Amino acid sequence: MSEHVRIEKPERGIVSIVLDRPDRKNAITSAMYARMREAVQAADADREARVLMLSGGGGNFTSGNDIADFQKPLMQFPSPGILFLQAISVFRKPVVAAIEGHAVGIGTTMLLHCDMVYAAETARFKLPFVNLGLCPEGASSYLLPKAAGYRLAAQLLMLGDEFDAATALRAGIATEVAPTGQALAAALQCARTLAAKPPGAMQTTKRLLRRGDAQAVAETLLVEADEFGQRRTSEEAREAFAAFFEKRAADFSRFD
Repeated sequence: MSEHVRIEKPERGIVSIVLDRPDRKNAITSAMYARMREAVQAADADREARVLMLSGGGGNFTSGNDIADFQKPLMQFPSPGILFLQAISVFRKPVVAAIEGHAVGIGTTMLLHCDMVYAAETARFKLPFVNLGLCPEGASSYLLPKAAGYRLAAQLLMLGDEFDAATALRAGIATEVAPTGQALAAALQCARTLAAKPPGAMQTTKRLLRRGDAQAVAETLLVEADEFGQRRTSEEAREAFAAFFEKRAADFSRFD
């Protein structure tokens, strides 16, 4: 399904990764994660690429992991999704994201590894991990409290409710809120500005900004991935996924 990821070069110096599976709200499969990781690594090695952009087609960023794909046995550790997050977490150049519609699960946590995030005022975010019997991923248990403060991070991760662009801005997930339909244009203008600046100075600045967190992020990605892998096969997760497919409320009353 790597055809559901488009790699474009809208302007000189800018590489764009576009999630393009609109019939599933750009739900991400293992094959899509692998393609995204390849694109991130290629852009990092490309001397002409100065900025990486992330966006989604069809009016949404992404509804998160493809649930059907997600229920398949985990064949490797780290998973394709974690390998993508590792690649973007150490990407040396600026990363700019444009968010329209839904940004669910990893659709929100990957934004914590971006440098600039432009969210449409009608964009909706969600971190539903606990509700699915899972736990945070993408180093969000470290990065979100750092950006949002513990209280707001706990609210977003523990309740797992949908939240709006204004809350994403307050939580440090978004850089700026744009009018509906204008997030991509705002992100492209930012990428254009960044691409015109001296690349060496830009990469040094990013490295210095992230230096203090680099080791903690790398460690947290793996710790969360291990916990997440164990949660995937838990009875709680089985109940949550069964309820999802059966279109009913999950019942966790029998669990300790």
